[in-house]
Amino acid sequence: MALHRHAADDDSLQTRPQFAEHGETHPVPKNRLPERGMPASVAYEVVHDELLLDGSSRLNLATFVTTWMDREARDLMAECADKNMIDKDEYPQTAELERRCVGMLAELWHAPAHGHATGCSTTGSSEAAMLAGLALKWRWRDRRRAAGAPDDRPNMVMGANVQVCWEKFCRYFDVEARLVPVGPDATHLTAETAIAHCDDRTIGVVAVLGSTYDGSYEPVADIAAALDRLAASGGPDVPVHVDAASGGFVAPFLDPDLLWDFRLDRVASINASGHKYGLVYPGVGWAVWREPAALPEGLVFDVDYLGGHMPTFALNFSRPGAQVVAQYYSFLRLGRQGYRAVQQAARDTAGWLSDELVRRGPFRRVGAELGIPVVTVAVADGEPFDAYELSEALRARNWLLPAYPMPPALDDMSVLRVVVRNGFGRDLATMLAGAVHDEVAELRRRHGGQGARHRAGFHH
Repeated sequence: MALHRHAADDDSLQTRPQFAEHGETHPVPKNRLPERGMPASVAYEVVHDELLLDGSSRLNLATFVTTWMDREARDLMAECADKNMIDKDEYPQTAELERRCVGMLAELWHAPAHGHATGCSTTGSSEAAMLAGLALKWRWRDRRRAAGAPDDRPNMVMGANVQVCWEKFCRYFDVEARLVPVGPDATHLTAETAIAHCDDRTIGVVAVLGSTYDGSYEPVADIAAALDRLAASGGPDVPVHVDAASGGFVAPFLDPDLLWDFRLDRVASINASGHKYGLVYPGVGWAVWREPAALPEGLVFDVDYLGGHMPTFALNFSRPGAQVVAQYYSFLRLGRQGYRAVQQAARDTAGWLSDELVRRGPFRRVGAELGIPVVTVAVADGEPFDAYELSEALRARNWLLPAYPMPPALDDMSVLRVVVRNGFGRDLATMLAGAVHDEVAELRRRHGGQGARHRAGFHH
């Protein structure tokens, strides 16, 4: 969340005459509390009108976050918005639904049948990643102390393409972030580059199932096998954490034979975002450990709260239970077949859009074909415009299509990325492709000195 600085000015908002009291309008201060309140309907209109300036979430092609849920899900969330997730003694059934979700995810991700996998909900994948990273650090520290070895200067190995939450974890919890460079041959971490950066102070390797840059899956099985060989040859015994923020809700349904989860003994923990391809409004994430031993007991707090005994592992305390309830609803509503259908539709749309952009426009694909439903393209060499200029032109049509540089060592390449989510189907994809085609032609004309194309005015 961005930090906000207090504005020096105290500009006011004006209420519309229709909502005035006794025919008088009163300014509404922006940066200080008003002296007196106003009717709920007026306050609603003031805030509602301000929010008209936001972009449309459905047309936001930058976000992985779910932007559509059906009415029944929204009703359930409204009913649970006032329930504090931490009050498990007061809201035992909400806590039970959380427990069921963890069990469903443990089974979905092939946790050992009798291993008693453990986990929890979080505010999102970033918190889940922090919790998983702490567990890795504490387990490494305990092993080092038991062996009489120094437990300072821990490091974590990850590709330079990781989501920024991992760099935050390392900075906040005093762990060296070993960001492995990527390159033209591989836009993500590989088995060879991972083990080359590991040593006896490595607390874990983070493998990403669904890169935010190009949607590609990192080769988790290959990385785990390489670490197995490293340990067998006398090297460090390094666990793997899978950041499946997006892929954890895609691969089980579309790529069931892909080995990336607890079927690999070296995978100690997995995180995923329920509010991404888990199909729930923000914010909810999940962290699951393959067995209780993977989560050090010292990290779990036993709290007497509101008369009940409550074990908890979280960075946050109070938060609404609505998203957890919505996750359980989505699991029941869709089941395996439904999730498979939704994710396959997104992947089909992404494949069609990628082909269409490359066929009609001056683009080339970036990244591997197998992955989450993301389309990443670079503007071909020789064009008179770049990805940023095209992104800005599309914004004028209300399409929020981001342009950004690739990770270090590839950051001389700028790309456009489309996240295909539930609700972004072939019809919207066709309209987007048409808008891209039109704006490419316009930018070519503009840079060719022909000026902006003529747009017909409105005629009564």
